[in-house]
Amino acid sequence: MGRLSGKVAFVTGATGGIGEVTARLFAREGARVALAGRSADRGEAIAADIAASGGEAMFVSTDVSEPDSVEAAFAAVHARYGRLDVLYNNAGGSTAADGPLTVAPIEEFWRCIRLDLFGTWLCSRSAIPLMRASGGGSIINSASIVGEMGIPNRDAYTAAKGGIIALTRSMAVEFAADRIRVNVVIPGAVMTPRVAAFFEKEPHLKKQEEAYLLGFADPIDVANAALFLASDESRRTTGQKLPVDSGILIS
Repeated sequence: MGRLSGKVAFVTGATGGIGEVTARLFAREGARVALAGRSADRGEAIAADIAASGGEAMFVSTDVSEPDSVEAAFAAVHARYGRLDVLYNNAGGSTAADGPLTVAPIEEFWRCIRLDLFGTWLCSRSAIPLMRASGGGSIINSASIVGEMGIPNRDAYTAAKGGIIALTRSMAVEFAADRIRVNVVIPGAVMTPRVAAFFEKEPHLKKQEEAYLLGFADPIDVANAALFLASDESRRTTGQKLPVDSGILIS
C-alpha cells in the first residue's frame, strides 16, 4: 500500500520541473492527483502517462493568480473525486527581470507577488473548505532559501517567498482545529531542466554550487520532502520549515 493511498492531491505547477516530479511520485504512492497548470498539452500527456503506469490523475487548467480559474479548478477536482486531502502550492518562480528594488521593474514585483504569494493564498482559500469537509488535510507551501538568507538581485522574489513562510505559520495556527496541517518546503538551487539549461548558457555561474555542502538538489529531493509532509507520517507536524538546501543555510 502506498504512503498516500486513498488521498486526493492537488499539485500546482505540475506540468514541469519539481511539480511534475512530485505529481508523479504522489501518484506512485497511491494518490489520485490533480495536475494544475497552464500547459494543457503537457498536463494531459503527464496525466495519460500516469494512468498508463497504473495511477490516476487529471489535468485541470489553472492560473493560480486568477480567482475564477482557481475556483473552477478546485470545483472540477471536487466533482470528480469528492474530496481533497493534499494541496502542494508549488507554482512560482523568479525571472531575470528581478534585481535590487531600486532598479527592478515594479511590474516584476507584482508578478512575483501574484504568482508566488497570492497564488499560494488563493489556492489555499479554495482548498481549505474541501479539506475541512474531508476531515482534514495537508497543505505544503513552497518557499526558497531567499526567504531565509540575503541574496542579491532577488528583492521581488524574496518579498514573495518571505511572505509565504510567514503565511505558513499563520495558516498552521488558524486551521489546526480543522485538522489541516500547513508546512513549507524551502529548496535551494534545484537542477530542474530550466535551471540546467540556464547553467549551460552561463557555465561560470555553476561555481555557486561550491556554497552547497551537498551539491545542488535534484527535483526528486524536493518531491520526497513534499511526500513526507503529504503523508500521515507527518501527522503531528505543522507550521514547520523543511529546508532541502544541501546545507547552504548553515554554511
